[in-house]
Amino acid sequence: MEKIKIGILGYGNLGKGVELSVRQNPDMELVGVFTRRDPSQLTLNTEGAVAYHIDQASEMKDKIDVLILCGGSATDLPVQTPEFTRYFNTIDSFDTHANIPGHYSTVDAIAKASNKVSIISVGWDPGMFSLNRMYAGAILPDGKDYTFWGKGVSQGHSDAIRRIDGVQDAKQYTIPVPQALDAVRSGKQPELTTREKHTRECFVVAKEGADLKKIEEAIKTMPKYFADYDTTVHFISQEELNEKHSGIPHGGFVIRTGVTGKALEHHHVIEYSIKLDSNPEFTASVLVAYARAAYRLSKEGNYGAKTVLDIPPAYLSIKSGAELRAELL
Repeated sequence: MEKIKIGILGYGNLGKGVELSVRQNPDMELVGVFTRRDPSQLTLNTEGAVAYHIDQASEMKDKIDVLILCGGSATDLPVQTPEFTRYFNTIDSFDTHANIPGHYSTVDAIAKASNKVSIISVGWDPGMFSLNRMYAGAILPDGKDYTFWGKGVSQGHSDAIRRIDGVQDAKQYTIPVPQALDAVRSGKQPELTTREKHTRECFVVAKEGADLKKIEEAIKTMPKYFADYDTTVHFISQEELNEKHSGIPHGGFVIRTGVTGKALEHHHVIEYSIKLDSNPEFTASVLVAYARAAYRLSKEGNYGAKTVLDIPPAYLSIKSGAELRAELL
């Protein structure tokens, strides 16, 4: 079996998850990991794979089939995806929803000029949730979409709390409101406010001598993060946080309700849900599946930027078309 040669750019939680996922796919092998840190300080879990400094990446352009970019959406990917698509077929998890069209246009021009494939905004939202919204909307055109996130750790919101003066450490959970879920599943198509759909629960370790009331007020009134939600703040010890809140679980639901019939009298509900022990490891697994698709598109000469909405489902699977038809249809 000819193996797809994978490179990883960035070796945080997501990059480490990609490495583990590559090991579960027998048609792939990890060639190298590129880092801004000192490569000698990285301990990889893959025999034969080598850690390189990010500045060496372009030198490896003929040795890697697909480079999976594992940086953040705020500052890393807007720069790295266009830059490295000049040399590699790439996959990224860019998730700033409002900026996806602009990111796509930038990367598409570079990918086409470089004869490369770049699949952007891969993950579960955007990504698998996007696919399910598209499928459900096409099937039930007279309907309404609902997306719920959680229960799970929001890394961005947790970081926002940690930046508050007097906070030593924190974890924040996003939690769907059960009554809102029940109302949506009933098919009644309720109009729900932000506050009615999700709550936020915060576990905070305060620095010694910090003003707890001031911290709680700063959290609950933080614009764009907590002000529009019912938010609960718990102050706990660092030991309790480490013991009970060290993981990065997440999950969520995409639901579409719609109607059919001459008088639109028949109600239907389509629901897709995920429950994740490890958000980064699951996201990494989606990235790796789409790396297979990027490799196949590249072999066909189908260059340019793509999203999950553009990829034939069969391109994600290690199985042949004949196997898929026999086993899944």
